[in-house]
Amino acid sequence: MQISQILMYLMAFGALLGGIDRILGNRLGYGECFEEAFLLLGSIGLSMAGIICLAPVLSSLLGHVVVPLFAALGLDPGMAGSILAIDMGGYQLAMELSADPEIGKFSGILVSAIFGCTVVFTIPVGLSIMEEADRPYFTKGILLGLTSMPGAIFIGGLIFGLPLGKILRNSLPVLLVSLLLFIGIARKPKAVTRGFQYFARIIQAIATLGLTLGAVQYMTGLVILPGLAPLAEAMEVACSISIVMLGSMPFAELVKRLLKVPFAWIGTRTGLNSASTTGILIGMVSVVPALAMVPQMDKRGKVVNGAFVVCGASTFAAHLAFTVSTQPELVPALLAAKLLGGLLGAVIAFAATRNLQ
Repeated sequence: MQISQILMYLMAFGALLGGIDRILGNRLGYGECFEEAFLLLGSIGLSMAGIICLAPVLSSLLGHVVVPLFAALGLDPGMAGSILAIDMGGYQLAMELSADPEIGKFSGILVSAIFGCTVVFTIPVGLSIMEEADRPYFTKGILLGLTSMPGAIFIGGLIFGLPLGKILRNSLPVLLVSLLLFIGIARKPKAVTRGFQYFARIIQAIATLGLTLGAVQYMTGLVILPGLAPLAEAMEVACSISIVMLGSMPFAELVKRLLKVPFAWIGTRTGLNSASTTGILIGMVSVVPALAMVPQMDKRGKVVNGAFVVCGASTFAAHLAFTVSTQPELVPALLAAKLLGGLLGAVIAFAATRNLQ
């Protein structure tokens, strides 16, 4: 039995656990996770359905610039899709642009789940909801987490089965942008923050436009934008992710509870407070609650959590669910890349903050 099949059975167990607990009145708290997973269908669809509808159009528009440029550099144009998060259209755009389907999967699943998620979601959302006093520690964590990103991407690509040379060559644009981000955040954090927020708004506007045009086309049959993918197909992708999350979120809650004691032990050995260690556990499931906990963390924990979420954010919920629904053979590579990358980032941050109390 393949790892993806084992994980699907575990997700099914999580769905049973959550569904039964909800029927019994949410006595154990798993029913609440089950319900929350289903309610996330709205936000999942809102963030990604419009981009999926527009993916063929964006691919055609970008193809005139990206394809010749990347071809001249000896790179697969599918890597351009990794600028978006895995669950915000990155996968669809990568597959549309790629000349090599294997690179399309590598870019749209592995790189988008790490690099795209960091650029489009973690940095702009984290810095926008965070108090001014916490931002220096969080941004330092992001900087240290970026140093673990290349290793995470290489590990994921190797486990996927890509040759090292192909991984190195096609990852060059991502590594270059990561280096520029590192320099920008280190020297001009406020300017980079504003830039990310503007970029996130542009992506949101594009997603809303695609959703609007798809809805009009679905209801009237009127084709306003030729090449637009049907909204029903885009929502089918969103629904498949939500179905897997019915199991992944209760199961992730179970794992979080099972790991609470060892993580508490780690906290006592490292000196991190409970909010800092709990934030890492929660961040593996959903990055937003982890970011909301930053004010409760000690200074060192804020840096460590910032470094961890660069690679490790939302591993066991949205990103795992998306991968299981679209490319289940990439599940082992995704889990290894995100967890090992997140752990490496946290270790680097911990080592770099020895004098931070």
